[in-house]
Amino acid sequence: MKLNRIRTAVAAVIALALISGVGSAIPASAADTRYITISATGTTTVVPDAVRINATVSVLGTTSKGALSTASKTSSAVRSALTANKVATKDIATQSITVYPEYSYPASGTPTLSGYRATQSFDITIRSATTAGAVVDAIVEAGGDNLQVNGVSPFVLDSDKATETARTAAVKKAKAKAASYAKLLGVKLGRVIYLDETSTPAAYPIYTATAKADSAETVVDLGEQKVSVSVTVRWSIG
Repeated sequence: MKLNRIRTAVAAVIALALISGVGSAIPASAADTRYITISATGTTTVVPDAVRINATVSVLGTTSKGALSTASKTSSAVRSALTANKVATKDIATQSITVYPEYSYPASGTPTLSGYRATQSFDITIRSATTAGAVVDAIVEAGGDNLQVNGVSPFVLDSDKATETARTAAVKKAKAKAASYAKLLGVKLGRVIYLDETSTPAAYPIYTATAKADSAETVVDLGEQKVSVSVTVRWSIG
């Protein structure tokens, strides 16, 4: 009889331990089983504050060494023009340097060697957008017929302020929509239990030009760009 009582007491203790263990394993967020999830987008417009220029020096010579030498001299002249227009060295990046044989392909007959093509491509950041046109003219003048401007792209260099404005608008929209649903459903909004943000970079317009520059000054139209932030917010409801 005594042994049976001991076994019964041990079984009760084990059962109590198991119940306590299950209770402690339930996450605190389990209480938030009722919720409203809202998605909203905030958008603002901003005038680009910088311009990106992509330019390539391209030279055809009778030898690979001669073509590369001429391309290097032209590239040096382009760098000097950029420096004269207050473009910092850190904002001038070489994208590629190539030297290769170039052939002509007649309608009939064997392809013939035209010479050797040497190129050097640059990615240039102009931090003062209003000077971009003058910089384009300067590098085209420095590079002459050996330079091609592949693209001039206005962009937002410092988008923090615009992103913050768009984010504020997105959250306000989400909160207003959530409050509206809560009122319609006769419930009360609780705490925020989830938030996810997606920033959308704006596509920028492309301006292209080729050498040579004429007497008219080049103008780069900056326009406006949209900066968007999308949020998904979840509130518990009671």
